[in-house]
Amino acid sequence: MTCSSSAVRAPLPLRRVFVLGALCLSLAGPAAQAAPRVGTHRGYTRLVFDLPAGASAAKPRTALSGTRFQVTLGQSLKTESGSLSAPGVRAYAVKGAAVTVTLAPGHAKATATVLPRSGAQPARLVVDVPTSAGAAKVPARPATQSTPAARPAATVRPASTRAVTRPRVVIDAGHGGIDPGMTSRWVTEKDVTLAVARRVRDVLRARGVDVVMVRDSDRHLSADKATDLDARSRLATTGEVSAYISIHVNAGGPSAQGIETYYFGQPLGGQSRSLAVAENGGGSVGQELTRQAAGKAQNVLGDIVAQAKLSFSRQLAQQVQHSLIQSTGAMNRGVHTDAFYVIRNPNTAAILTEIGFGSSPKEGPLLATGAYRDRVGSAIAQAILSFLHMD
Repeated sequence: MTCSSSAVRAPLPLRRVFVLGALCLSLAGPAAQAAPRVGTHRGYTRLVFDLPAGASAAKPRTALSGTRFQVTLGQSLKTESGSLSAPGVRAYAVKGAAVTVTLAPGHAKATATVLPRSGAQPARLVVDVPTSAGAAKVPARPATQSTPAARPAATVRPASTRAVTRPRVVIDAGHGGIDPGMTSRWVTEKDVTLAVARRVRDVLRARGVDVVMVRDSDRHLSADKATDLDARSRLATTGEVSAYISIHVNAGGPSAQGIETYYFGQPLGGQSRSLAVAENGGGSVGQELTRQAAGKAQNVLGDIVAQAKLSFSRQLAQQVQHSLIQSTGAMNRGVHTDAFYVIRNPNTAAILTEIGFGSSPKEGPLLATGAYRDRVGSAIAQAILSFLHMD
């Protein structure tokens, strides 16, 4: 399948969101490995092409002729081509082992790197196209290194120069203040989510990510649940946000356990709405907010651009779920869609993860310990870094 120009020319918000390639992935499935994902950032545009299993991580050959930047790989990809509507790029074409990116007029520089497979993330070709003079300082991470690369030191600049651009991630510690969330003999949800969120924050900030905490103490944003959730949700669309992660603790019968992660959409067939209703405030309030969110989920089905963005939410959800299961050994309850009000605005990759059952005689005591909370938080952070290609 080829991305049609009518799809890729849909209006794109100029903030750090991923849009184009997700369209091909959501409509064409795994076979469309040649279609890129496109991220627009301050200073550069990034194209990411997923590579087949077993792809070599060897440095690709590159050549620039006028506005045509060609990358030659060690393996063939599915033949694809299409228009692009992002700063610095106009089109792409894939044929055999050659990937060609057509740069916009006035752009005469690009870099290419092959990143090896990492966990659930396949090998991928990353093409960065600078869109400003300073963007040349933002290359993709080298694919192979004989020694670990040093982390970039904090940069101190005079006040008159442009600030260093960093990816921004919003972390939502579910509930808080007058809303405790689930409670059990072992844990209270708002306490666990805050501790885990702080761990995610610390790991990401140490790697140079700009982290926005929805709450950094035991507080609520509003006494009215609808207003509270709306304020949390709007943080996903304020400024240039790369990802939004809402952290929660599940509840159920004594035998219920495991981790599950959600991105926004209609629930899968046979899936209960009780969890969405509970996380949306419970009772009549939760039912009404779930109804509203479900209506938006239905509308998204007809919005091809929103579907493209949701594909990146799915990818982030899959990476977070994989990292959590690998790190904790918990039961894998999978990745699902549902109408959670807090992630209903698909302007960026946004997910909600239920990190375990506080009601479980096995997981409740674990979630009460600092060491386990740190393990969960670190796993979420590592998945985010992988999603941002900073792993």
